[in-house]
Amino acid sequence: MRIIPILTLGMLAICHQPIYAQQDIQKQLQRQLIMAEDGSVIELPAGSFQLSSTLSLEGKKNILIKGAGMDKTILNFKGQSEGAEGLRISNAQNITIRDLTVQNTKGDGIKTMNVTNIAFKQVKVEWTGPPAKENGSYGLYPVQCQQVLIDSCTAIGASDAGLYVGQSKDIIVRNCVAKNNVAGIEIENSLHAEVYQNEALENTGGILVFDLPDLVQKKGGYVKVYNNNIHHNNFPNFAPKGNTVAKVPAGTGVMILATSHVELYNNKIHYNNSAGTAIISYFMTENPIKDSLYNPYPATVYIHDNDYVRDPVKFQGKGRIGLMFKFKLRFGKNVPHIFYDGILNKEWTDSSGQYKPEYRICIGDNKNASFANLDAGNNFKNVSRNAAQYNCSNPVTTNITVPAKSGD
Repeated sequence: MRIIPILTLGMLAICHQPIYAQQDIQKQLQRQLIMAEDGSVIELPAGSFQLSSTLSLEGKKNILIKGAGMDKTILNFKGQSEGAEGLRISNAQNITIRDLTVQNTKGDGIKTMNVTNIAFKQVKVEWTGPPAKENGSYGLYPVQCQQVLIDSCTAIGASDAGLYVGQSKDIIVRNCVAKNNVAGIEIENSLHAEVYQNEALENTGGILVFDLPDLVQKKGGYVKVYNNNIHHNNFPNFAPKGNTVAKVPAGTGVMILATSHVELYNNKIHYNNSAGTAIISYFMTENPIKDSLYNPYPATVYIHDNDYVRDPVKFQGKGRIGLMFKFKLRFGKNVPHIFYDGILNKEWTDSSGQYKPEYRICIGDNKNASFANLDAGNNFKNVSRNAAQYNCSNPVTTNITVPAKSGD
C-alpha cells in the first residue's frame, strides 16, 4: 500500500495550536482524497482540525483512512458552511475508516453510498452540544452498501440515528456505544444483519429494525439482535417533525416495525420505561401509505431469552402513541415489557384467523417479561396480556459475507 501522511512534519512543527489553520487543512485533506491512488493508506495525525466543508472520496478502491486514535484525531465541522456531511464516500470498493473522531457536522457525520466492503473501526461521531433537532441526522450512515462492518464505534447526539445502516446487505454492527441519539442503532430496509455486543443507552429508542415505504430497497429482514445491553433509553425525542423516528416514544428499548425474519435474544433490556420491546405495523405511525409495493406488517419475529427490567412508572413517551397508552390502554404503571399491535395481514392467516407458522410472532423464555397484544386493529377493544399463543420458535438464519479485512 502507498502511505500518504496528510500533514507533513514541517507543518506540524509550525502549528502548535490545538486547532490547525482551517483553510490549509481543508485543502490538504481534500487534495489527498482526490489524488489518492487505489491501494493508498491516508494517515491523519493527532490533533483537532477545524473544517468548513464536506470532504469527499469518489470511485476509489482499497483505501484506508486512518487517524491516530478515537479522540486523538478530531475533525470538527462546527460552523460548516459548505455541504452537509463531514466525510462522504461513494461508488467505491474496500474502504476502511478507523481511529478518528468527527464532530458537529451540519448533516450526517460520515455517509457512504454504493460502497462494497465498507468498514468503520474505532470511529466516533458526535455533536458536542446538548442534543437538539438542529444536530445532523445520522452519525455513521452507510446506505445502499454491501458488506458493512461497524466495529467498536461510538455515536452521540444524532437527531435521527447514531449508527444507521439503510438499504444495504450483509451487515455487522458490534462492540459499539450509542448514546443521546433519537435512535441509537437502526437497521432499515436492509437484509442479513447481525447487531451484537453493543451498548445502547440514554437514547429515545435503543435499537430499531424498520422497513419503511418509498425507498429503493423495498424489503429488509433476516436480522439478528443479540448480546446487547439496551438500557435507560428514556431520552426525550428531539427529532425534527415529519421524520419517522420523531414518532418513537421516549423509553423504547427495541422497536421492530413492519419487517420480517427478526430474532431478538440474549439481550439485557433494562429500564426502558415505555416499551422494552415493541412489534408494530406501519399503521401505528398513522402515516399514509402510497407505495404499492410496500408491506406494512411485521412477521416471523422471534423474541426469546432476553432479560427485562423496568421502573414501576407510567408510559413515558409523548405524542399520539403516549396518548394512546394513557387514554385507551390505561396500563398505568403496569406497562408490558413486550407489546405487539396485533394488526394482522389476512393473507397470512389460517382458518382459525391466526398467522400460519411461517409468519408467526414467537415470544418465549424471556426473564421477567410481561406481554400485551394491543388489538390496535380493533380500536384496542380486546387487549390481551396472555402470551400463550405466541409460545413458539422461529429462528432466523443470516448469510453474511463481510470479509475479514479490517484495515489493520
